[in-house]
Amino acid sequence: MTKRIFQTLADLHACVGQDIATSEWTTVTQAQVNQFAEATGDHQWIHVDVERAKAGPFGAPIAHGFLTLSLLPTFFDTAVEVVQARMGVNYGLNRVRFMSPVPVGSRLRAHLKLLSSETIEGGYQMVWQSTIELEGVPKPACVAESVMRRYP
Repeated sequence: MTKRIFQTLADLHACVGQDIATSEWTTVTQAQVNQFAEATGDHQWIHVDVERAKAGPFGAPIAHGFLTLSLLPTFFDTAVEVVQARMGVNYGLNRVRFMSPVPVGSRLRAHLKLLSSETIEGGYQMVWQSTIELEGVPKPACVAESVMRRYP
């Protein structure tokens, strides 16, 4: 995939309603899952006990849903750049659905659509639909509507 580059936030703002970009693929590793479990305190066996998870309902350990969601910054970083933007902040989420389990070793990427953009003091508030694709699986791993604020 090629990163989509915009010169200004106004240029991106003009693309409301469009599919903007698709991120690079990223592989979910057991080390990431274990680190996420340590950071969040979620040590459920379907994530961190490899042997038990192999005999479990998914046939392998799976990533935490919130780990999948936490990859959004990685997806945006590989897919979209605004040259004249100095920073962005996560403002929240409107809607999130975890639709398919993500087995460790799977590859994910996000399809990013700009749903809305409005001016705010000093910048823009943008709502994105991020459809996180699980390689080889027809149903997405996650669909999230994220709200970001970006500043020139």
